[in-house]
Amino acid sequence: MPLSNPQGTSVPRRIKVLLVDDSAIVRKVLSQELAKDPEIEVVGAAPDPFVARDMILALKPDVITLDIEMPRMDGLTFLKRLMRFYPMPVVIVSSLTPRGGDVALEAIDLGAVEVMCKPGASYAVGDMAVELRDKVKAAAQARVMARGAVPQATVPPLGRLSLLRTTHSVVAIGASTGGTQALQSLLSSLPANSPGIVIVQHMPEHFTRSFADRLDSLCAINVKEAQDGDSVLPGLALIAPGNYHMELDRSGAVYKVRVTAGPLVSRHRPSVNVLFKSVAKYAGRNAVGAILTGMGSDGAEGMAEMRKNGAATIAQDEATCVVFGMPKEAIAAGGVDHILPLDAIPAKILELASAKGTGT
Repeated sequence: MPLSNPQGTSVPRRIKVLLVDDSAIVRKVLSQELAKDPEIEVVGAAPDPFVARDMILALKPDVITLDIEMPRMDGLTFLKRLMRFYPMPVVIVSSLTPRGGDVALEAIDLGAVEVMCKPGASYAVGDMAVELRDKVKAAAQARVMARGAVPQATVPPLGRLSLLRTTHSVVAIGASTGGTQALQSLLSSLPANSPGIVIVQHMPEHFTRSFADRLDSLCAINVKEAQDGDSVLPGLALIAPGNYHMELDRSGAVYKVRVTAGPLVSRHRPSVNVLFKSVAKYAGRNAVGAILTGMGSDGAEGMAEMRKNGAATIAQDEATCVVFGMPKEAIAAGGVDHILPLDAIPAKILELASAKGTGT
């Protein structure tokens, strides 16, 4: 709700953030970077969950950032209790390690809405700051519900679908906030002979590999973190690695992916726009695109190009999105053919891919 300043004009209410991390240096860096955004107010910083508990009750923050490894009580235990008794948007800020990816996915299962990594050798403070501010704003808009004492470890599949014949269409999917759960539901319902799929989910390095490995264990299709030069094949989903862009390429009738470094695009790396624009260029009318829950506008421009070049396009509807940002922007940009609830998207993807035929 807008507030009034002393001159009587309306000003937007700032997002109140509480930082929870045992490192004084990390608390200082995060606080300084968040304070640079006029839409965000850091109301406090806690060294452990016990202090955080009291500060949450006193300060009533809109969002908290939470470390995983802390003294006295680890972040996952605290998150589990928080989401049961005092549910609120949580952004996990974890170490950039393979183990950190596994733990971060567990945190999402427990109710965290975003994950990101602390700055380090391959993740500069400047890039971290942009992502941190965006993730805090996304979390502030997210729908958060209380979790039971024993949260479900996985999202149940929507029901396995079937495809009468294998096609050589390319399916491109983009997602951000809430996308890990949405993708899990979507991909776990697809049959083993689904068209080749390329995915950008906004996640940090290492986290995407853990995410891909989890999906691979749950789905009939194969799922892997993409490597440069991987072929796009029926029954395979390639997920862009965190901190790298992924583009579709084509050599004759064979589709491959290119995994490259580079600057942030649309404030992200990997960027949905980078993927979608390459799909528009190299797959054109042989492609199906879907944009799922997420904050911001990444993917809107690229999806418009896909549709212009003959691709069929889908956006997740507002009612089933954790954050209706990216789909909303894609719709506004004129890039969307179908607006559907999450549970209707897998069948529509198969229908549209079948209609594309097997030609190249």
